[in-house]
Amino acid sequence: MLVINTLAWALIAQGVSVSAQQMIRFGCSQLIVTRLDPLVNPGVAQSPHVHQIVGGNSFNASMDPANHDLVKGSTCTSCTFAEDFSNYWTAVLYFKARNGTYKRVKQFPNAGLRTDGGMTVYYIPPYDGKTTVTAFKPGFRMLVGDAGLNVAKGQQRQLCHRCMPDGGGAPCTGKDTQSLPSGFCASGIRTTITFPTCWDGKNTDSPDHKSHVAYPATGTFESTGSCPSTHPIRLPQLMYEVMWDTAAFNDKSIWPEDGSQPFVWSTGDATGYSQHGDYVFGWKGDSLQKALDIRCANAVCKALRTQSSEDAVKCTLPQNIKEDVDGCEFP
Repeated sequence: MLVINTLAWALIAQGVSVSAQQMIRFGCSQLIVTRLDPLVNPGVAQSPHVHQIVGGNSFNASMDPANHDLVKGSTCTSCTFAEDFSNYWTAVLYFKARNGTYKRVKQFPNAGLRTDGGMTVYYIPPYDGKTTVTAFKPGFRMLVGDAGLNVAKGQQRQLCHRCMPDGGGAPCTGKDTQSLPSGFCASGIRTTITFPTCWDGKNTDSPDHKSHVAYPATGTFESTGSCPSTHPIRLPQLMYEVMWDTAAFNDKSIWPEDGSQPFVWSTGDATGYSQHGDYVFGWKGDSLQKALDIRCANAVCKALRTQSSEDAVKCTLPQNIKEDVDGCEFP
């Protein structure tokens, strides 16, 4: 609850009208950590870099929207709500030790949630408490960020890192940075990935997985800014938060001798600018629309069925090709 209250008060301070707690916020445990990306590299047995994936267990290398039904194809989900068989994924963070070896940075649960790794997912309706949104449709998928980016120029909005517990307030404000933090973070690093909120109303995907969605033409989603005429349909704001346990590596004796920060995304990027997120919609029937319409509060929603965290944790997948994604141990 504390996270949402902080976000709400931060927006109030910016002059944004907020109906407190009216956002769906829930945890998703780890489904699999592997080199697969059915959005950018469909059908490829191993994608160029490692991802951490959560959601329905029908996730695979292809997932052609013409014949892949996430709801029918899944037998479980690693997320809180039993109706949500969507897949959500991001790159993976690694620690590069002074001796040149790598170790995967594990994730830990966000405030108030019980998960095994994974991430926190938000579906946020407009903050004014009255403007409605249209839920994503079957076959909908999108990508935000650029896995090949290593400079700030060209990075999409609201992709950021927070050195915990520094800062506070709404994501991607205050001390939050587009780049990876440069020093020790006592409580780890929180990464935030926020998707565009306007849709063209026709295409559930596009060749670049981005062009069918857009940002508000005026203002922001938080200020209920209007959508552009080319993308007139207002979507909920989809946001991921991933908590990385970098505090486990707060030891200068294993950091680079030159004092530079040692964390690297699985893309090979040590700047942080390549942070990105992928989404494939997979909610059962109109369950998401119903939850958005009644403005559910966090992980409590009378329109949805909540499964136990134990059941969510049990939902996992084996790698299609066995590979050590945890890296090498260092002395």
